[in-house]
Amino acid sequence: MTLLSRRHLLTGTAGLAAILPTLGASSAWAAAPRRGGVLRISVDQAVSVLNPLASRVNPEYLVAELLYSGLTRLTPQMAAEPDLATAWSANDALTEWRFTLRKGVTFHDGSPCTAKDVVASFNAILDPKTASPARANVGPIDTVRAIDDTTVLFTLKAPYADLPVALAYNNARIVPAAIANGGLDKLASTAIGTGPFKLVSYEPDRQVVVARNPAYFDPSRPYLDRVEVVVYPDPTAEASALLSGDTDLMANTTPSEFPRFKGARGVVALRIPSGQFLNVNMGCDQAPFKDMRVRQALALTVDRTAMVGFVAQGYGTPGNDTPLSPAYRFYKDIPLKQPDIAAARKLLAEAGHADGLDLTLIASDTPSTRTQLAVAMREMAKPAGFRINVQTMPHATYLAQVWKKGPFYVGFYNMQATADAIFSLLYTSDAAWDETRWNNKAFDKLVYEARVTTDEAKRRALYGQAQELMHREVPSVIPVFFDLLAGRRDWVEGYTLHPRGSLFRLDEVWLGAGAPKRS
Repeated sequence: MTLLSRRHLLTGTAGLAAILPTLGASSAWAAAPRRGGVLRISVDQAVSVLNPLASRVNPEYLVAELLYSGLTRLTPQMAAEPDLATAWSANDALTEWRFTLRKGVTFHDGSPCTAKDVVASFNAILDPKTASPARANVGPIDTVRAIDDTTVLFTLKAPYADLPVALAYNNARIVPAAIANGGLDKLASTAIGTGPFKLVSYEPDRQVVVARNPAYFDPSRPYLDRVEVVVYPDPTAEASALLSGDTDLMANTTPSEFPRFKGARGVVALRIPSGQFLNVNMGCDQAPFKDMRVRQALALTVDRTAMVGFVAQGYGTPGNDTPLSPAYRFYKDIPLKQPDIAAARKLLAEAGHADGLDLTLIASDTPSTRTQLAVAMREMAKPAGFRINVQTMPHATYLAQVWKKGPFYVGFYNMQATADAIFSLLYTSDAAWDETRWNNKAFDKLVYEARVTTDEAKRRALYGQAQELMHREVPSVIPVFFDLLAGRRDWVEGYTLHPRGSLFRLDEVWLGAGAPKRS
């Protein structure tokens, strides 16, 4: 086995670190962490799923992170760091990975956490019946085997350089083998993890309360006695709760509410560039989008700088029809597409639509920026001959009837940990969520070759070619990336936004002077 050094695993993360602003908080905190206190954090959706293998939205990821551990976890620089695993190594072919586990770790019920629990958890994740989102996002795993109580061997179906990062995926949490082996239903209303906090109470639509785990494997963390996750479906009410001091931390806020934090006494506005994006997906396997010229024409109608102002209210960056923003390690800086109505009309005519084209663009009502993007695209595309009818529908209906099925709709995605992860999630022919049905074999080959090499320059070149191909053929229009926006009271210490958007690291947070006393 050849050990992949920490230097190798962190290669390329300096670029992201360089673009991250201080955001009202410093990584070198003025005071040492202190223990105690209750943190009240607000979220904008119900925590409907407690099972960490099945969580789907950020509030559920937050709670799962408090209660459970993975083998690795993701730093703000998008590198893997130890969690339950303390070290890992791979063979030269990158087809076998050996992970060494911490000794003496226990679940919240007092039972030991060993390699057999890791094996059972991943077998459950990989079982289609579990329907875990992690199944398609933890890499090409073939088998998982316990060598002894503290050693786990992953055998892969294909070489994969990013496995340690992939195993930090939100749903790749470790649960007891007794539960993983057919008892996952028990996790619908209770939690048995190894995380920094233990479940106290669970009210999905109102509040989830957790308390410090006294047996956590790191005796110095967490610093907080308790965390209360409070659900605020109304964004204005949620922002008001932070401004009044009723809550301490707002996990996410909208561009319309964010300006209220600037200059507010006792409140720190948080903002960070991210790879979170909206895209307009087109069914490339059917008319009219099967003709690349139609897709290219639509892309040329979009004023991307204006989109940032209209949809993100200035809190974002223009997109260029690839899912990689500058926050990604292998981002390629391709000249930004500029609106060219004459060229768009010409392409549309060449595709057989000289008289224009009638389309229905579907947008879920959550988040509301989907509809804003759809309306903006309708107006921008009109001069080129696109007659777009925008249809908005409830998010539940969208998920059931349109997502992964419809030919023309607005999608919304968080940043993923790696270029391979976002490409494999959405755009390769075997993507977990193959929404566009682009199925471009040349693109697949580039992504695969990048996946199986550790040579930094070669990977950068391959991912660059993949982005250029997407930019040219436009399986989906990606006009805007969103900055992540949040807020905290000035007594909350140790918290910074994570560019991934779905990670929170509250075990590193503490309460400073001025924090309210809560029992």
